[in-house]
Amino acid sequence: MARVKRGKMAHKRRKYLLSHVKGFRWGRKAKYRLAKDALLHAWTYSFRDRRTKKRNFRRLWQQQIGAACKQFGISYSKLVHYLKRNKIELDRKILATLAQSHPEIFKKIVEKVK
Repeated sequence: MARVKRGKMAHKRRKYLLSHVKGFRWGRKAKYRLAKDALLHAWTYSFRDRRTKKRNFRRLWQQQIGAACKQFGISYSKLVHYLKRNKIELDRKILATLAQSHPEIFKKIVEKVK
């Protein structure tokens, strides 16, 4: 049986891994063992934080809507309750954008649901 030399695939695997650590600091961008460990953590954090990002944006939108509601003498929770009761299906991202960019439209929405 012919002899199989494995250097080619090992080089390809290491090269692939090192291509993903460009921009990392110190030895983690050049040394295979450090790069492998750094990527293990980086990919774990990126997976986790893709979910955390959604949570953080929702909190931000709630704060923006709440701040805009206070100008019209209504609380955030009451606004959301009235929106559901009147079957107005606007999500928090849209409401926050309207409150910031188009306050006159937001005011009409608040007046309609009151």
